[in-house]
Amino acid sequence: MTIDEIIEYCLSYPACFEDHPFGAEWTVIRHKGNKKSFALIFHHNDHLCVNLKCEPSRADFLRSVFQEVTPAYHMNKEHWNTVILDGDLQDDDIHEMVKHSYELTKPKIRLRKAKQ
Repeated sequence: MTIDEIIEYCLSYPACFEDHPFGAEWTVIRHKGNKKSFALIFHHNDHLCVNLKCEPSRADFLRSVFQEVTPAYHMNKEHWNTVILDGDLQDDDIHEMVKHSYELTKPKIRLRKAKQ
């Protein structure tokens, strides 16, 4: 997967945008509603990588199954994984991890209390 492909895929989700808060070396995809990041794209050790949020037990499982999934570089290692994009992972597996990160970080829907 190329950098353009991962950015395009992440931006296909509703109400999100591309940001560069750490300079041109990092591309961050955020939710418009709460500004939370769900994908941080960068190069590390000669690999194209993305940091994705993940439920902790799922993060451990993915790390045990896929060589390309490791505790997150420069992030909370319990809740974030680094995924190497130019390895042997299938696009469907990467897409599922992006979706999970998007769902974990999207704005919460608040229900209004009825007036009494």
